[in-house]
Amino acid sequence: MPDVFVAGPASWNRLVALDHLPEPRPHTAFASGHRTALGGTSAGKALNLAALGARVTLRTVVGDDEAGRSVVGSLSGAGVDLIAEVVPGPSEQHLNLMSPDGGRVSIYLELPHLAEPVHDERALTALADADAAVIDLADSARPFLAAAREAGVPVWCDVHDYDGRSAYHQDFVDAADFLFLNDDGMPEPDLMAFLGAHGRPVVATRGARGAVAVVAGVPHQVPAAPVDRIVDANGAGDAFFAGFLVAHLAGADVPRALEAGAAQAARCLRSPDLA
Repeated sequence: MPDVFVAGPASWNRLVALDHLPEPRPHTAFASGHRTALGGTSAGKALNLAALGARVTLRTVVGDDEAGRSVVGSLSGAGVDLIAEVVPGPSEQHLNLMSPDGGRVSIYLELPHLAEPVHDERALTALADADAAVIDLADSARPFLAAAREAGVPVWCDVHDYDGRSAYHQDFVDAADFLFLNDDGMPEPDLMAFLGAHGRPVVATRGARGAVAVVAGVPHQVPAAPVDRIVDANGAGDAFFAGFLVAHLAGADVPRALEAGAAQAARCLRSPDLA
């Protein structure tokens, strides 16, 4: 059973289901359903890692509000060892517009700010004991990039829709021993050039087209696992990440880790939850 430390965002989201994503013009649309649920890329990774049998410690930031208490209850109830930095004001919250084909637009409504961490000693202890450190895109998580390097713990980063230039993402790109991203931020030729430009493993998820990894200059591809009906696309990329990570820590080679990632993403797509 691997130990994984995760640092990054957890949120409480309003999910709105639409027949199709709205066009960029003034008009009225009717939702086919809506609900509130746990969200955030680090929450998604933590839940999927726990579902796959890993021991997970998640360090995140929540507000002192009902949304924050819902985040804490959902994660703790799923078996995640939670280190929650509670700050005054609202928790992170998104409005996610979703279509049946897996399309999504995520609108940030609230974003907490961590001025002074309280639980750094506990977080650094958990980090030092981990087999892998997942450091997600957030200013509150950024200090753990150097801390993981100092502790000798492999760093796994997911830079999502990185465009190859963003200064905000660069610390995470530079620090990662294992780097993940999706194909939203770069044209296909630029993405493939980026994948091949690094000696470390780099993995790109490509939605319905599966995923591709380049390791030591060798490309590997996996198709998306078949899904009869997409229930909810939220968290599918994080599920893929978790499936790949757990398989890698269990000794799988790159093709088998990619297959494990694709299988976990498919399970997420069939579920209304992040895992």
